[in-house]
Amino acid sequence: MSADESARESANESAHEGDRVVRVVVADDQAVVREGIVMLLGLLPGVEVVGAARDGEEAVALTAELAPDVVLMDLRMPRCDGVEATRRIRERHPGTEIVVLTTYGDDDSLFPALRAGARGYLTKDAGGEEIVRALRDVTDGRAGLSPAVQRRLLDQLVEGAGRQESPVAAEGAAASSGDGLTERETEVLVLVADGLSNQEIAGRLRISTATVKTHINNLFAKTGVRDRAQAVRYAYQHGLVRAPGRRVT
Repeated sequence: MSADESARESANESAHEGDRVVRVVVADDQAVVREGIVMLLGLLPGVEVVGAARDGEEAVALTAELAPDVVLMDLRMPRCDGVEATRRIRERHPGTEIVVLTTYGDDDSLFPALRAGARGYLTKDAGGEEIVRALRDVTDGRAGLSPAVQRRLLDQLVEGAGRQESPVAAEGAAASSGDGLTERETEVLVLVADGLSNQEIAGRLRISTATVKTHINNLFAKTGVRDRAQAVRYAYQHGLVRAPGRRVT
């Protein structure tokens, strides 16, 4: 593929993504909060709220009925909490992503939600722009994490260096680095760990975004990870990238 063709493909994909509407179900047990989130999302471009749930049970039922792109999930809810609802939705409806929107940013809330399959995690002080970015990130295959959550995960990686596993490493991380990654797949994995989007990786390596997606799917299969967040952990654990403060000089 020529450079011109690659550029045209990237431009076409960007235009398509810009026109895409993310269909969202909001789950929160507090009526005033739920209605406020629905109202806020209704004012934001590229987002359509298709349903609102009062607890995890309703969130699971509405996902089955409406097949949203994303469920914006509170954690502390009656009948079925957000972690259990996330687990059920990811098992039964893998095409629907979960972004947690909660008051709580502690480890006891964060890590169970990520283990259950959440791909995004925001606290309720997030602004509308940050919420939309997280919704788009998870539908594009990226992790939709707030800066504070990203720092907490990195802290865990640094604290866990030298231990066999971090608090979330048992979930899908490969046991060894001998997974047969090609040189290009390794390059793509390092750029994923650096936080680059598919489009940014394509620009850096001068390949199409479709080719980037193929490399990512291949390296996911070879390393046994399920998503970009686990790929980042894999890259750190196998020495492909180093945490800040541990870089070799």
